[in-house]
Amino acid sequence: MPDAKVIAQGRAIYEAQCAACHGAELEGQPDWRSPLPSGRLPAPPHDASGHTWHHPDEVLFRIVKEGTAAVVGGGYESDMPGFGDVLTDAEIRAVLAYIKSTWPERERSYQERVSVAD
Repeated sequence: MPDAKVIAQGRAIYEAQCAACHGAELEGQPDWRSPLPSGRLPAPPHDASGHTWHHPDEVLFRIVKEGTAAVVGGGYESDMPGFGDVLTDAEIRAVLAYIKSTWPERERSYQERVSVAD
């Protein structure tokens, strides 16, 4: 687990860059599994109720850096932009460390296992 300083930095960046869509408490947008009129999905939660913890570290990092559409490919459209021009790699990792620090042990352990297997 990263140190408290990295997690605090990640929280501050999350609040400034991510919370507007993903929620101040990582709760995501309402009905996040149902497409919007645009056909795109709302921002998912990053707490234990979402699916963020199902993905390995490398996928999560790429989604934040490149945007969901770039990672999914195949013409997939998403409102999630890439932050590679806004955040450094270390800042992206700090945000992910903050998000992961909020998960219960079961979700953290699962996510660690899928990251090692990736």
